[in-house]
Amino acid sequence: MPRWNDDFDRFYQPSIPLPAKGGIRAQSRRGSFANSWWGRRWLETLESFQLHSRLARGRSYARRGQVLQLEIAEQKVTARVQGSRPEPYIVTIALKRIPLVHWHKVIRKLATRIALAARLIAGELPEEVEHYFREAGVPLFPATKDDLITACSCPDSSNPCKHIAAVYYLLAEQFDHDPFLLLNLRGIGRQQFAAMLGGAQAASDTEESAASEPAPPLTSDLDAFWRAGPLPEIHGGDIMITGQSASLARRLGSLPFWRGHADFLEALAAMSRDASERAVSLLLRL
Repeated sequence: MPRWNDDFDRFYQPSIPLPAKGGIRAQSRRGSFANSWWGRRWLETLESFQLHSRLARGRSYARRGQVLQLEIAEQKVTARVQGSRPEPYIVTIALKRIPLVHWHKVIRKLATRIALAARLIAGELPEEVEHYFREAGVPLFPATKDDLITACSCPDSSNPCKHIAAVYYLLAEQFDHDPFLLLNLRGIGRQQFAAMLGGAQAASDTEESAASEPAPPLTSDLDAFWRAGPLPEIHGGDIMITGQSASLARRLGSLPFWRGHADFLEALAAMSRDASERAVSLLLRL
């Protein structure tokens, strides 16, 4: 039975995809995709481009396992998607790269908040990082459809077609496990980021050292040298428990043999939060 296509105001004959063997099935079986705020933001950004009907068909493909292969390399996504024809379609997705000058601005900000940078490298994307991109004059997520450079070998003239849209949804789950994949598609890899961060941190340390007062010379009085001075006070104002617990475990995903009543990651996150709170409590008693 023909269906109405909202994108082109006409009817079209729906195609039935061939069964895919060994395809990549989305972890989400119903409801929303992605667990992290950045994975959800990726999909919310795409939905804001008014691609609802196309995305809905792609969501169905992703859950059925029609994507046979997905690879992210050289700042580009390449995928094979099984459609209604025997030969799978080839999908490529790239994002408009952020100029290096803007990356330097973001990384200089992160060099002053090294804890945020450490969380990012460890597999968690703090929401503050998105604010640093806005301050640098560039968005972390695509701002318009023109920021998405996509292609599919299928005969469908719409973009995105359902094959591209299916890969969009699987990308959201990939970003869940490693947010650095998103940064890689925006133009910078993990090693380059770490190298630039190290350079920015060294420059910041040099500036602070030059601005600080010189240390007083050591006294020649041995009694005064070995005399213990007052211990520095420990303040808890800078102690922070990160918003997302068990970030490394979240990158690996739930255990397939877990049989607990609660979700594995939620149970582990609760234990992680409890351990963090106990550690901070002990530190504040010192």
